[in-house]
Amino acid sequence: MPPPIDPYQPYAALHEHPNGAGDQRPTAMQILQDEGLLGGGALVGKTFLITGCSSGLGIETARALYTTGADVFMTVRPTKITKGKEVVEDIKKSVPEGKGKLELVLMDLSSPQSVREAANDFLQRSRGLSVLICNAGVMMCPLSITAEGFEMHMASNHFGHFLLFQLLKESLLASATSEMSSRAVIVSSAGHRFSPIRFNDMNFSSRDGYNPILAYGQSKTANIYMASSIERHYGHRNLHATSVHPGVILDTELPRYQTNDSLDSDFNMEELLPLMKSIPQGAATQVWAATAKYFNDKGGSYVADCGECGPFQEGASVAAAGYGPHAYDDDAEEKLWRLSYEAFAMAVE
Repeated sequence: MPPPIDPYQPYAALHEHPNGAGDQRPTAMQILQDEGLLGGGALVGKTFLITGCSSGLGIETARALYTTGADVFMTVRPTKITKGKEVVEDIKKSVPEGKGKLELVLMDLSSPQSVREAANDFLQRSRGLSVLICNAGVMMCPLSITAEGFEMHMASNHFGHFLLFQLLKESLLASATSEMSSRAVIVSSAGHRFSPIRFNDMNFSSRDGYNPILAYGQSKTANIYMASSIERHYGHRNLHATSVHPGVILDTELPRYQTNDSLDSDFNMEELLPLMKSIPQGAATQVWAATAKYFNDKGGSYVADCGECGPFQEGASVAAAGYGPHAYDDDAEEKLWRLSYEAFAMAVE
């Protein structure tokens, strides 16, 4: 997919002078209010499935969408079921106006069997699927190879979500309406700029050794490519996709493998402080991508700060919103798309 020629950035003015978490930048609830969707049952009959809802952005995304009257399904790892149940109760208490279902789906994205079981469970309990939000992920974890031979970042951040999408694709296509397209929102990161897809050594098996920054980076590039591929293959059928950089939010479980010292050594934390967002602010862009009328007939964009991104500007912060030089690459997108089908012995569409 080509990048947008004239990026749509309706909230640009609010992001011009960031001043840290809780500043003037919008929250997920404010996005829904601006779209006329906050409360009142505006999305009754719609169904959202959000991965990674035991902490952080997943919880806040679910909380915001539950206010619309929609059914909201949240995935958590089987080991997090107790936490997941607490999240359900907390959201129900904080959103008394919620009219839809609010339910858990157990899933481990690094296990294809678990993903298949979760998809089947969801399809049995839901009345369709309007929006899939691929929010779950791991970041800079130690080297680990799954039973299927995938490096853990690619297994959890890309391949698991690819398989989930394929298993739910028909439900997404069937749920699209003229009033609201079906959507896939794939949470990527500014970290995609750390690495393109390492097609020659995706699992770090060469003697060069494992680099968690590159591993994370290529998985986030894969997220962008997946969204672009979905748009290219299914956009004409009213199923659109975007990839999202939520911003810098440290108050989540994502950087759980990093200490304060390692964060300081890998990134200029003093430079990042003004850019940091609260969790409600961090959830805003993916809620915008999932609900904004702007995306009712389009997709394929890499978005951040509740707007479409232009190219990364040299000299800007490592967390800045711009896309990297490899983010829009039709050949690489299609190569990964086909490789992902082959990984699960599925016929390429």
